[in-house]
Amino acid sequence: MPTWTALTTLDGKDQAEALGAAMENLIPEPTGIGVFEVEDDSGLWEVGGYFTEEPDAAGLALLSTMHGARDFTVSELPEVDWVAHVKRELAPVEAGRFFVYGSHDADQLPEDKIGLLIEAAMAFGTGHHGTTLGCLRALDRLAEGGFAGKNVADIGCGTAVLAMAAARIWPEPVLAGDIDQVAVDVARANVAANDLDGRVTCVEAAGFDAPALRDAAPFDLVFANILKGPLIGLAPDMGASIQPGGYAILSGILNPQADEVIAVYTRNGFNLVHREEIVDWTTLTLQREP
Repeated sequence: MPTWTALTTLDGKDQAEALGAAMENLIPEPTGIGVFEVEDDSGLWEVGGYFTEEPDAAGLALLSTMHGARDFTVSELPEVDWVAHVKRELAPVEAGRFFVYGSHDADQLPEDKIGLLIEAAMAFGTGHHGTTLGCLRALDRLAEGGFAGKNVADIGCGTAVLAMAAARIWPEPVLAGDIDQVAVDVARANVAANDLDGRVTCVEAAGFDAPALRDAAPFDLVFANILKGPLIGLAPDMGASIQPGGYAILSGILNPQADEVIAVYTRNGFNLVHREEIVDWTTLTLQREP
């Protein structure tokens, strides 16, 4: 059965949320509506709807005019078995000593690599995106330099691939937290699939705001692969939650945003150790001042 998307952009969060709310009254109604800030410092917000019936073009045009939005772009989506598509298109990824793969590629795991199994249906955070790949490379770089994490946390963990990578190379347990319960459930499933139950603990948390994370601080290494805005908001908590001399590996940062993130973390007691750009994304390794 074909499906459709309708997307537009406009200025301002309040206007975008109002348009998103108004879309709920369309006939046929969308089965899902999303309102997101465009992460390019433009100030634009994207509003989109997902439809199982062809959307009403006149209704969309009226809403865009009423809310000062650009014209909606309506696209018909082909019928695709997305899991099968991911299995075909997402080849295994090597990042230093790590090898991220799906079960359909288990026979390709090299003997000299550390395998991290992420199923195709849970593909966000597999290592194909420049942010996750950059974090895995940063972890490998720290380990190559002699650092051994004894108290590690993964904030905004997604699939928990970074937490699992740390648990694979160091013996101490790792904590992983995400604000979204669905992500936590995905993380726990991946932990079990990698035989890391008891080695990686996944909790629902906004930043460090969970008893398990507060009780375990200060950490000697924290991953935060999220977005610029939340990273900047986390900077004071990051400074308070990482021990002197400890490290933060940050990503989800568009290349032009990196200097701003570095400046904020510098004011919160961190020094830049390494910076890597992979296509559009920057990964930062920062060390808290002794």
